[in-house]
Amino acid sequence: MSYAIVRNEKLVRAKAQGICVHNDRRAKNHSNKEIDVSKTYMNYYLKKNELNYVKEFDRLKEKYDYKGQIRSNSIILCEMIFTSDDAFFREIGFEETKRYFEESYKFICNYNNLGEENIISAVVHLDESTPHMHLVYVPIVHVKDENGADINKVCCRDFWKGRDSYRKLQNAYYEYITSKGFKLERGLPVEETNRKHENIQEFKQITNFENTKKVLNSIKLDLPEVPDLKDLKKVMLNRDEKIMKRIIEPKDQLIQELYNNNIALHKELSKQAKIVDIATDFQKEKEDILEKNRMLNQQCKQLKRNYESKEKQLINKYEDKIYTINCKYHKVINELEKENNFLKKVVDRFKTTVKTFIYWVCNKFSVSSEEQLMRDFEKETRMNFDVEKVVKVEQLKIEKDDWDLEL
Repeated sequence: MSYAIVRNEKLVRAKAQGICVHNDRRAKNHSNKEIDVSKTYMNYYLKKNELNYVKEFDRLKEKYDYKGQIRSNSIILCEMIFTSDDAFFREIGFEETKRYFEESYKFICNYNNLGEENIISAVVHLDESTPHMHLVYVPIVHVKDENGADINKVCCRDFWKGRDSYRKLQNAYYEYITSKGFKLERGLPVEETNRKHENIQEFKQITNFENTKKVLNSIKLDLPEVPDLKDLKKVMLNRDEKIMKRIIEPKDQLIQELYNNNIALHKELSKQAKIVDIATDFQKEKEDILEKNRMLNQQCKQLKRNYESKEKQLINKYEDKIYTINCKYHKVINELEKENNFLKKVVDRFKTTVKTFIYWVCNKFSVSSEEQLMRDFEKETRMNFDVEKVVKVEQLKIEKDDWDLEL
């Protein structure tokens, strides 16, 4: 199970300068080898300091009229680090990790009635092995002066008043962060671990696995020199043998047992170190795969953009062609319609002319009637004056022939 971790460190002016250089990544060469400069762009601020920490403190001191006895070696700032283990952040993902630090920021804004205005900087580092947030603030206590007026006093001692002040911080932070839906355990109290409260840099150093491996490799498991019982017996021939049985022999056995236990522990630590090495390799492989996946996603997006661009170009191209063809056929259709109208007029005019011609022939040659002339003409020539009817019959015949061929 992962733990909700919050640590606090007190800063004087000189120390605050160095912390600022580290937190803002202003150094060209980092002493912390865990920093991956290729990922530094991923770091982000929840509150950005415009100046360095000391100058920001001086600016706020003047702006909010901080009181208190502030000397050159006084504690003017504190730095908190909020984090958990890498497994926890991998499990919850980027968006929830971001929310985790946002909630941590809200927590400290209201803790001990601090106030967001007294926070100088809050930066989240994602370029190290485990995500964490550095939050630098002025330890302000809101009190009254001799005249009963409200003042803001810089006093780290009063802000962290009481021997159990850090225990209260751990309890309050654990209750707050778990109430926001993060499944974490509370860190063990100092009374149970028997460990002093480490500052942030020491905390990083003692949890640095690379340093742990170096220490492990430098351990020499040599059995300490112990007196030979036979030699002691010669010296103590006339002494009480109770000393031998009750003191010397048990101590010798205890030393041997401790030596054997140390060997077993060393083997187990070596085994664990190998496991962690394997896990580190898997983690690196996972990061490589994620990076490749990110690059593939970018390539897919680029291909999609290219495809959409080509598709748009083709659509525009064919729309232009369609427009050109439509214009061309509209022109042809218009010309055919004109030609058709002209032919229709010619046919109508021809009908009128024929009708007039028949009438003229009947009168000229004293034919009894126009109808009789037309019947005689149709009979002898086998032609029909009703041209439209003849064309329709011929068209039906053509369609019938085509239909027979299809069958």
